[in-house]
Amino acid sequence: MKPLKGKIAIAAGSSRGAGRGIALVLGEAGATVYVAARTSRHGPKPADNVPGTVEETAEAVTARGGKGIAVPADLSDEPQVEALFRRVRKEQGRLDILAHSAWTADILPAWGKPFWELSPELWRETLATLSTYWLTSVYAARVMTKQRSGLIVHVTDNYPDDPSRWRGQVLHDLGHEGVNRLVYGMAAGLRKTKVTVVGMNPGFMRTERVLRSMKTEKIKRQFRFDLSETPEYIGRAVAALAADRHSIRKSGQLLWVADLAREYGFTDVDGSYIPRFDPKAPFKPYPPRSAPYSAPA
Repeated sequence: MKPLKGKIAIAAGSSRGAGRGIALVLGEAGATVYVAARTSRHGPKPADNVPGTVEETAEAVTARGGKGIAVPADLSDEPQVEALFRRVRKEQGRLDILAHSAWTADILPAWGKPFWELSPELWRETLATLSTYWLTSVYAARVMTKQRSGLIVHVTDNYPDDPSRWRGQVLHDLGHEGVNRLVYGMAAGLRKTKVTVVGMNPGFMRTERVLRSMKTEKIKRQFRFDLSETPEYIGRAVAALAADRHSIRKSGQLLWVADLAREYGFTDVDGSYIPRFDPKAPFKPYPPRSAPYSAPA
């Protein structure tokens, strides 16, 4: 049984990371997934040469039982966003799910630097990231409000005890705080339209860039790699929420993958339940419980 068979989704920022994990699980659940991101086999690669392309993700979505459609696009550029949504409307006539995790700024290498030593490019990338959340939501809302249904999921990062608690790095903090305010404001604006907007908090994910950054046991211990999870854990959360006919009750909320795992009964890929990320939790031996995430070559 494929609970999302016939559903149409856009996975923004899905050449790698959380977006890729979400796209794969939506495909496994039977959805048609437009895989939208900048990195393509036929275009320039990221400066750090991290693996992953829209074509690879789309092929994996199809292999999982869905239909993956690769769309190379810079989602901070409005004409490209408009073209993506125009294509979806033309080919499908509807849009059921927008899952957004297109985080442009690579903060980890600059984590310990004072803000006055950060590159201007990192600032521009943070602003571009917020633009992608805004633009894709605007165009998704124009489709979903007319059909009076739909789910918009913004991947974000918060502490469970206080969503506005300092996140440890100024641009990382600014970007996610901006995303959260968009969730609140957009949900308020869509309250009477039957369109759901939520923020989705994963734990510490074993994305391609994270795996590349965890070079030493000291770094792994500093960032609590022992508590990490695969990007498909958040994918299962998005799929479960998309299959819930009463998801509108959660609109405007900042949700945690771990809480949704308890509510909907799913696990990470190795069958384990991973609780909310808690940096004060007792240390566990390496490697983490789940097998390392199989990143694209």
